[in-house]
Formats: sequence, structure tokens, C-alpha cells
Amino acid sequence: MRSKLTYLAIIALGIFLAWPVSAQNSFIAGADLSLLAYFETNGIVYKDNGQPGDAIKILKSHGINCIRLRLFTSSAAQAQADPYNYINNLAYTVPLAVRVKNAGLQFMLDFHYSDTWADPGHQIMPLAWRNLAFPQLVQAMHDYNSNCIAAFAAAGAMPDYVQVGNEITAGMMWPAGRISGNETAQWSRLGQLMKAAIEGIKDAANPSMPKIVVHIDRGGDWAATKWFFDNLNRQDVPYDIIGESYYPFYHGPLTNVMTCVSHAAQRYHKPIFIAETDLPWIYSTNVFQIPASSSGQVQFVNILGHVMRNAPNNFGAGIFWWGAEYQWPNANEAGVGTRSFFGKDGNLLPVADALGQLGTSLNLSANLNRMSALRTGQ
Repeated sequence: MRSKLTYLAIIALGIFLAWPVSAQNSFIAGADLSLLAYFETNGIVYKDNGQPGDAIKILKSHGINCIRLRLFTSSAAQAQADPYNYINNLAYTVPLAVRVKNAGLQFMLDFHYSDTWADPGHQIMPLAWRNLAFPQLVQAMHDYNSNCIAAFAAAGAMPDYVQVGNEITAGMMWPAGRISGNETAQWSRLGQLMKAAIEGIKDAANPSMPKIVVHIDRGGDWAATKWFFDNLNRQDVPYDIIGESYYPFYHGPLTNVMTCVSHAAQRYHKPIFIAETDLPWIYSTNVFQIPASSSGQVQFVNILGHVMRNAPNNFGAGIFWWGAEYQWPNANEAGVGTRSFFGKDGNLLPVADALGQLGTSLNLSANLNRMSALRTGQ
């Protein structure tokens, strides 16, 4: 029924009605557009109310204030042979970052430290580094990060935020930086690699040091988040922001992310990003009673936004929507096209406004459109 409140929404409303509304004005409403230029060269057109336009400028006009771009270590030959899986190298990403900066938006750079996608199940050592001894690998991390940041700076596209690795719950650049359990030697190796990367960024960025983000994939799992950051902090890795992926179809209901964000904020006293999230605008079933529809996306963002904007001590710092630039059926890789910011006619969906409002408004209003946002089927 159109007016039926979901079980999840009732829980969220009951918890947060008693919490004061945050007055912070620096909330990041972000979108990952890493394949935008690739899709544009393949003829995909982005529209706002039927009018074609630059997707970056379209999103800015709807309140999105930061764009996230991933960076692979891939060669030109790899990118040419398999663009979808390898194109996000420095030569591709710098011009896209320049567009972001020229549009007046903030920019988060997402180092993958791999020639292709890095995630919890895939952290493949760059081909060019595979025969390096560990001390040489540490130096390569320093030099690579320094050279990349210098390239962005020279182009006028200095990142505001830098992820040192992508979803590194199991470490990075396997086997050298792989972690499991509390094994001291491997945690030490991961710490050395990350500290070398951050030092390289610092060397190239001074005096405009970007904020460093450490990103794992456990936004709905407080126990794993605690395990990871407790161990990482023992390595004295200097970072500014905790990044979490939270996909409800992988990580459970929004009550899980409430718990994780609240505990992380209180334990680590650092800002927290939801560095990746999304929800389908069309699907065969609902996701934890949130409808898989364009209105369901809005409902999801409103509840997640309220979770983040009201984290303890204002440590809920932002949300990034992953795969915002996909279009279905034109770019329906692994179903991501049904979870994007753009419908199959190429038009911007209402979810962009819902997320953008979190970044542009000084306060979430007392009602936060609570009743309309928590209804299903609208």
C-alpha cells in the first residue's frame, strides 16, 4: 500500500526522533562517475528533464558536491585491449578530474593499487611490480603515489580526499599486503605500504595535503570494522577519515549501518564516509522492505542520510553513490545500470536531488520529509 510504513522505517524513525538534528554544513553528497568519459565515448547521453547535458554539471545543479574517481595502475596497452576493466589509469583519470574541478566540485581520488578492479575478493598486484622485493615495493608505493598526485596538481585537479586503497578489508596488493586475523607480520607489511603511499602523497601535495581516507567494505558489520581499525591503528598509519561500503543487499538492513557508524564514531573519533552505496530503481523484489523503485532510492537516501547526519559528535561526514553514471540497458554491466542516477531514458532520477539536499542544506529540517520519505511505493 502506498501509505504503509516499512518496518525498517519505523525503527529508524523511533531511534532518530529523539536525536537532535545536526547543524553541520560540510556534509559530502558524492557520486562515483569513474566511467563517465568511457560511456560518453560510447554514445551514452545524460539528460536532465529531457535536456542533454554534461553529467557533472547536471549533478552539481542538483546539489552533488563531490565526485569520486578510481585510479588503476594499468598500462595504455591494457586499457586499449579491455577498456571497461582497465581504462581508469592516470591518462584517462586526470582529464576527468579536471572537468570535476572546473565545474567547481570537490574531488575524491580512489587509488586501487591494481591494474584493474580492487575489492575485498580481488587485490591483484600491479603487473609491473610483481617481481619487486618488499623494500622495493614500499619505495614503489611512495614514488607512484607522489607521481600521481603531482600529475593531478600540475593539471589543476588536486584531490580534496584520497583513498589509500579500495575496500582493503583483506589488505592490498596480494600477497605482499594481504591480511587475515591478527597476524603481526602481515599487518606490519600493510602498514608500511600505506605509510609509504601517504608519505608520497604528502611529498607531492604540500602544502595542500588532501584528507586521507581508509576504505573497507563492512558498513553493516561493526565487529569486522572494529577488528580492522584496531589492528590498523596499531601500525600508526596516519589517516583522517574512515570509509565504509554499505550495500543493503550485501550488508544487511539499515539498522546494521546505524550500529556500525555509531560505534565507530565513538571509538575512533574520526569522520566517517559511506564511500560506496546504491539501491536499484528497478528490480524483481524489494530490498529489506524498501521498494526497488525510483521512490525507493529516495527513501533509502533519506534514511541513510539521517543516520549519517546524526552520528555521534557529527562524525557522519558524507555519502557517495557508486555507479551513478551507468545507464540501463546501454551500460548494464553486472546489473549496475539498474542502480544508477539515470533511468533507461537517460534522464536524471529523483535520488540525485535526495542526496544533493543533504549536501546543500545547512540543516535537515525537523520533518526531513519524514512521512513522505518513509512511505513506500511513491
